[in-house]
Amino acid sequence: MSGSDSTPLLEVRDLRVEFRTPVGTVRAVDGISYQLHENEIVGLVGESGCGKSASQLAVMQLIESPPGFISGGEVLFQGKDLLRYKPKGAEMCAVRGGQIAMIFQEPMTSLNPVMTIGHQLVEAVELHCGLGKQSGKERAVEFLDMVGIPAAESRANDYPHQFSGGMCQRVMIAMGLSCNPQILIADEPTTALDVTTQAQMLRLMTDLVQKLGTSLVIVTHNLGVVARYVQRIYVMYAGRVVEEGRTKDIFSQPRHPYTLGLLKSVPRLDEAEGTRLVPIEGMPPSPIDMPGTCAFLPRCPYAIERCRVDPWPELAPVGEGHKIRCYVDVGSKPVEHSVF
Repeated sequence: MSGSDSTPLLEVRDLRVEFRTPVGTVRAVDGISYQLHENEIVGLVGESGCGKSASQLAVMQLIESPPGFISGGEVLFQGKDLLRYKPKGAEMCAVRGGQIAMIFQEPMTSLNPVMTIGHQLVEAVELHCGLGKQSGKERAVEFLDMVGIPAAESRANDYPHQFSGGMCQRVMIAMGLSCNPQILIADEPTTALDVTTQAQMLRLMTDLVQKLGTSLVIVTHNLGVVARYVQRIYVMYAGRVVEEGRTKDIFSQPRHPYTLGLLKSVPRLDEAEGTRLVPIEGMPPSPIDMPGTCAFLPRCPYAIERCRVDPWPELAPVGEGHKIRCYVDVGSKPVEHSVF
């Protein structure tokens, strides 16, 4: 992993994504910023609807318009702002898939059901790698074999419905990495898989990106999923990053109430049998009618009077490479400070 003081491979600055609906404008992503360095694996974590996937679709310029649009911010890749490119222009198409690849949530629906697996892989490498048909077939088989598809040469002639969900996800990983991109974005890569297959997919994906020298962004709602695999974590809530830091710091000493709540809701092997999980009470606010104060306030057991009256604070450092968006540092404040 490159040092945090090096020039980022990808730097997202104050990114904003909105969706116009008949009942109002949804602020899905409300000014998030994060960095990804060469050979680094980072995690973007938060509840469903917090803006994780929308932020990554914006990086790829895949926000469906209408109703969605990118209303502000920068996405700097190798020093160039991708948002200045036309979404369907030649420059963005060269980046998308060739230099930055994305694996989507549902592998069974991400593949074209009427095209063979091999044809879909060959199409990608022909477009982005400039390979001929025969060389493209060889590359496709090579990557299918690399991701553990048995009898890869013959199975390349099969259709997606002939593969299990786990095998389809292996195909998606092969497709994403087949052009040797500099960045791979995995959007909820384990959602549709059973627990055993989830672990296999994460281990396979992280091993491959390290072998190929690819940087990786893992998007997930489950902090436990990324614990073993990522170096840094960005925790999102209501369209914003509320905590960021090194994985060991986030897990050993979470500083934001929401991060602490996420960790308490994850089962632990070192807890006594029968220990109950502690859920985060309530629901996130409506993205159409966001409060002027902290968006987590109605659900926060650590809130103080200032949280009721002052605007949601900016991210502030609480340690080396560790920041939170909160007036209360739960790493040092006891729960009796609650005003609820």
